[in-house]
Amino acid sequence: MDKWNIGWIGLGVMGKSMVSHFISNGFKVFINTRTKEKAYELINKGAIYCDGVDELVLKSNIIFTMVGFPEDVEDVYFSNNKIIDTIQNLNKGELDLKDINLEKEFLEKSGKKKIFIDMTTTKPSIAKKIYNELNSLNCGFLDAPVSGGDVGAKNATLSIMVGGDKNIFEFVKPYFEIIGKNIVYQGESGSGQNTKMCNQIVIAGTMIGVCEALIYAYKAGLDIEKVLFSITKGAAGCWTLDNLAPRIIRGDFNPGFFVEHFVKDMGIALEEASRMNISLPGLALVHQLYISLKAQGDGKLGTQALYKALKRLNNIS
Repeated sequence: MDKWNIGWIGLGVMGKSMVSHFISNGFKVFINTRTKEKAYELINKGAIYCDGVDELVLKSNIIFTMVGFPEDVEDVYFSNNKIIDTIQNLNKGELDLKDINLEKEFLEKSGKKKIFIDMTTTKPSIAKKIYNELNSLNCGFLDAPVSGGDVGAKNATLSIMVGGDKNIFEFVKPYFEIIGKNIVYQGESGSGQNTKMCNQIVIAGTMIGVCEALIYAYKAGLDIEKVLFSITKGAAGCWTLDNLAPRIIRGDFNPGFFVEHFVKDMGIALEEASRMNISLPGLALVHQLYISLKAQGDGKLGTQALYKALKRLNNIS
């Protein structure tokens, strides 16, 4: 596998671990984030910090973005001196490439000047908008949201759902394999984001089931750890029970995935469902519970903090 220069924008709960895998595999990695302090750990490991998105784009061949909200995605791609503006200026000859020979070789092998991969969970419509704009500039774009949380990011076992051109997917698949295990091409641009919505719908239903089961076990006076040992081995067994239920028992509500981000994801899924004229009442209920959790000031906690909202609802101290 050719080791093209990697660019990475956004260093949240999962991003740091994902970048670390590229560094440990010998890649030259350029990073940018709004809060430079978040980058120090990676800089010490060998990552190169870029003060601006434009600088990172010019130095990198394959650029990953993983930011928080749809508006953040639009900002990093469409604002002045950000991604598309930089590519447009590059095409006009107003900017100099940092390594012309490397860029020429990349274009020859990939068929694109640069390839961008957005791993944020965002709106399918935004993915399609970015794809169309970058495609017109002879750059590749994939929407590739992930599932697996902080554990999957640390262990490089993420599930990656990819939308965009199949030939671009095949070209970058070895790079996905550095950070994930279950990597599936879903179809045209936006398909990765729509698949992630399916993932989040399942998680929402599973999470409320797990939290309600723990509330029931508590009120029934059961030994919750024994309950978990039993039900994780049967038909109820799932990732949430294995990974998040033990955290709930320990009172550990630190984020593997933020409540406020999950509220955003469910909102997107409900918006898309409305556009398709389908009703998802279960998702709507869980969404409202998470909104109440966020309103209580718990937006920065992990999604397992839904347990706290259900405790309040049931007057459990």
